[in-house]
Amino acid sequence: MKVCFPVSENQGLASHVFNHFGSAPEFVVVDSITSEFLSISNSDKVHEHGACNPVAGLGGHQVDAIVVGGIGGGALHKLNAAGIRAFKSHNGTISENINMLKVGTLQEYLPGHTCGGHSHSHGCSH
Repeated sequence: MKVCFPVSENQGLASHVFNHFGSAPEFVVVDSITSEFLSISNSDKVHEHGACNPVAGLGGHQVDAIVVGGIGGGALHKLNAAGIRAFKSHNGTISENINMLKVGTLQEYLPGHTCGGHSHSHGCSH
């Protein structure tokens, strides 16, 4: 399974997972079987709130899932429509979150668990 993690800085599997998918500077894509990874620049990080195009942000790279601290409803819908599942990260590194994903302890995002904005009372689950 290829899993995408939004990060502020690529430090490989030691990178900390970024809190918002659409505004992350980079993504680290990890093969959950081999632990091989690659870093890609988020080509959609400059957009109006609610206008995120997460599939375009991946720059043509195919992934099966993303793991992130928070994601908007529109982005989640677009990812799910493309066959990509989204999971809520726990504070920590990509390595720690990949292990939690493998054992099934990361919660999958559903439409009611998404971010509604970027103010202090925006209703995010992170």
